[in-house]
Amino acid sequence: MKVFVINSGSSSIKFQLIVMPEARVICSGMVDRIGLEGSRLDYLANLESGEFKKSETFNIPDHTTGLHAVAAWLTHSDFGVLSDPQEVEVVGHRVVHGGEKFSKTQLVTEETKTKIRELFPLAPLHNPANYLGIEVAEYIFKNAKQVAVFDTAFHQTMTPVAFRMPIPNEFYEKHGIRAYGFHGTSHKFVSEIAVNLLQKPDSKIITIHLGNGCSMAAIRAGKCIDTSMGFGPMNGLVMGTRAGDIDQSVIFHLVNVLGFSLDEVNSILNKKSGMLGLTGFSDMRDIRKKYEDGDPEAVLAYQLYAYRIKKYIGSFAAILNGLDAIVFTAGVGENDDLTRKLVCEEMGFLGIYLDESKNKTHDKGSAEIQEASAKVKILIIPTNEELEIARQCFDLLV
Repeated sequence: MKVFVINSGSSSIKFQLIVMPEARVICSGMVDRIGLEGSRLDYLANLESGEFKKSETFNIPDHTTGLHAVAAWLTHSDFGVLSDPQEVEVVGHRVVHGGEKFSKTQLVTEETKTKIRELFPLAPLHNPANYLGIEVAEYIFKNAKQVAVFDTAFHQTMTPVAFRMPIPNEFYEKHGIRAYGFHGTSHKFVSEIAVNLLQKPDSKIITIHLGNGCSMAAIRAGKCIDTSMGFGPMNGLVMGTRAGDIDQSVIFHLVNVLGFSLDEVNSILNKKSGMLGLTGFSDMRDIRKKYEDGDPEAVLAYQLYAYRIKKYIGSFAAILNGLDAIVFTAGVGENDDLTRKLVCEEMGFLGIYLDESKNKTHDKGSAEIQEASAKVKILIIPTNEELEIARQCFDLLV
């Protein structure tokens, strides 16, 4: 079964064409920095003649442009891996918010799409992009079954004490207002690898997904106990353009005193805050350069970014009543040694001691970067949301 996986993030599209159940990757790639200067398409194909790599920087203003560019490369006469798009049997889509409507992987129907549209207000940076991926894929891969895999599904093991909010009961009972959690495919994928590495089925793990969007999860015996994101993917950690946790009073002040509309406040907190609001840049690679140049805004932003992560490590360790490992994953978590260093500093009370040499020299792949005597393992585990999505598509359809 050829499964084409589309993972549309707020500023990126990751994709893989995977043969299941062998989990053999025919091609993979990423459209990066969508809507930003220096948009780029990276493509890696496993051709009969050998491995083929191609990268190109060009203007990619939106997800539609990016997906059409990917489709053109997939079927290119010189380096494509498909002679006809209809060779794809299944297209698996990451959909960020499933609300209480979706607790498991679903075949895409018109009803499914209607419900995904209804959830746009809860994930305004993601669900529209995910939905657009479905629409474009239906046009390009006309004969394929479309499958939606929801970020919120993994977090459905949370108990009411974790997902309920202390507001009048009717808001939950009538409107489903509660914490849902996100990045579930990533947290599930890396936590399962971590459990295998630890050889401890009942292990207590904190997974730290750091990309343009950021979240953490407290996981015990493979099940999510709590997570940093809630009703929508805006709260919790500091992110590329999202504010993360913020005093609710600030929202009322922005509206009632400073005169902003609710739509403007929503845009500020979702699209103009986080690292972008603090530094003028949303991409950590740009901010890292500023940090190394001693830019005070970049220095503060990095410190604030790490500080929030440390606070969640402490609270989740308390909820888990112990800690066996923390796991760094996703673009920033896997590749930014400075973030890992700042997060792990002065965490000895919890048994977290970073080996700075291992952290600095880590390149790619999974690794342990704690000191030899540390009680808590510090793991870097590359996420593969696309493979997890392909697995769930295959399991649904066979």
